[in-house]
Amino acid sequence: MNRRQDDARKGLTHHGPLQKSFFGYKNHVNADKAHKLIWDYEVTDAAVHDSRAMEKLLDKANTGKEVFADSAYRSAEIEEKLAARGFRSRICVRGTRGHPLSAAAQAANRAKSRIRARIEHVFGAQQTAPGGRLVRTIGIVRARAKIGLQNLVYNVRRLITLERMAAA
Repeated sequence: MNRRQDDARKGLTHHGPLQKSFFGYKNHVNADKAHKLIWDYEVTDAAVHDSRAMEKLLDKANTGKEVFADSAYRSAEIEEKLAARGFRSRICVRGTRGHPLSAAAQAANRAKSRIRARIEHVFGAQQTAPGGRLVRTIGIVRARAKIGLQNLVYNVRRLITLERMAAA
């Protein structure tokens, strides 16, 4: 197939010894940490690094000015862009070989990860929803449409849950 027909690419998950490859698309989201609602999203092929979609998801109209992300997003370039646009970086830091994280840095990462975990629930809910794991389409345009609809359905389900919690 040529590039116009199938834009899917091979990507890797980076989870230590459990590293796996997958073929398809990625759903990058800007989600509210308090209510777990998706505000914006970007769909890319699986080969695009997560940090490449970050800039498109930053929104000055968003009431939160803090950006939480895992250490894969940390770079001097991203830190500069966040500061220039008025955002506060809450991106986890990582140790390097021979230079492990200090106890203070580990505690800071743990505090940041508690908030990040709330956003990971968005992906967990989508993965376990019917039809949430596979995007069986050809082409990124159709994949964007399907993933966009999945994000919309997630938000509707989440709103129902929030209303039930408020009524109780």
